[in-house]
Amino acid sequence: MSLKEKKYIPFYRPDISDAEIEEVIATLKSGWLAKGPKTIEFEEKFAQFVGAKHAIGMNSCTAALHISLLAAGIGAGDEVITTPMTFAATVNTIIHTGAKPVLVDIESESGCIDVNKIEEKITKKTKAIVPVHYGGQACDLDRIYEIADKYGLFVSEDATHALYTRYKGRLIGNKPKGTVSFSFYATKNLCTGEGGMLVTDNDEIAEKARVLSLHGMSKNAWNRYAKGGTWKYDIEYVGFKYNMFDLQAALGIVQLKRIEEMQKKRERIAQIYEEGLKDMEEIELPKACTFTTQHSWHLYIIKLKIENLKINRDEFIDLLKERGIGTSVHFIPLYYMSAYKDYNFNPKDFPNTEDWWKRIVSLPLYPTMCEDEVVYVVENVRDIIKKHRK
Repeated sequence: MSLKEKKYIPFYRPDISDAEIEEVIATLKSGWLAKGPKTIEFEEKFAQFVGAKHAIGMNSCTAALHISLLAAGIGAGDEVITTPMTFAATVNTIIHTGAKPVLVDIESESGCIDVNKIEEKITKKTKAIVPVHYGGQACDLDRIYEIADKYGLFVSEDATHALYTRYKGRLIGNKPKGTVSFSFYATKNLCTGEGGMLVTDNDEIAEKARVLSLHGMSKNAWNRYAKGGTWKYDIEYVGFKYNMFDLQAALGIVQLKRIEEMQKKRERIAQIYEEGLKDMEEIELPKACTFTTQHSWHLYIIKLKIENLKINRDEFIDLLKERGIGTSVHFIPLYYMSAYKDYNFNPKDFPNTEDWWKRIVSLPLYPTMCEDEVVYVVENVRDIIKKHRK
């Protein structure tokens, strides 16, 4: 594909094979559409895959993050530390517990929370840390858990971007000390349309999470309409309707079987980007930190050295769009969102985040992207940069 050929390359296309379609059809024909045997099967297989004792299927990662904090006893008057370089769900779920979000600046190389700045934000009210594994890069978990142990804090890892990421050789979610929440949204490395998973090795949190995610209903009542089930149940907590259901799980079971195949495609695309753009002095390419021993390549985020260009980041995105290339920005810092104005976050307190977000562009990366499309993106990025150098 040459520069003269203009076709649209979206930021994302799902990778759904005939196997997923057949599994969903079989589930539809089974007569069980809500939470049932497929959900249980997916939970068991996912727990085995990441190496966790418990996996609780949710209807979103947002639900998993919320339930994680509630199950750990986080509530009104508490403070929870996280990062401004994340999606709204991370902070919304803190606020929904009644706690106050406290933001810590990011580390300038990775985009993950700067562990060197966490302790200065800890007060007597601090009860938890929600580190966000960003773009496929792992946070420095050893240091985060060291701080958590020192101050008696709970850790709820936001692993929305980190399915298949390895920290010092182990998968994110493997033998978790707190909880880890994964997303299966349409754009994620494993897709169920909507959906998520909470994993933990803590029996008490797992049991409470299962109950809270299904109205607060007693743990054995989910199958009350099945043979052998019972119509009798108790509402143990004022819970939520957050559970996964079998149509989602049917997709997840097959996607999990294909995860290595899809990961290899992601790695190949990242390799083509690396090879095609590494000599461009106006671009900083993503680098895995030394402790991120495997990058999930959920996102491919480049940083523009805008001081060396005649255009800014937004103009660069517009020029790619004109050439039929979809991109995104991950993320607009949370302190710019009007919903959080009452927390009085000051952009000057987050210099690394400010510098980061004004430069970043997420290029398309997904298993259904053919190599010709990746090369087309590379050619256009190079051409735009060359034409707008200072």
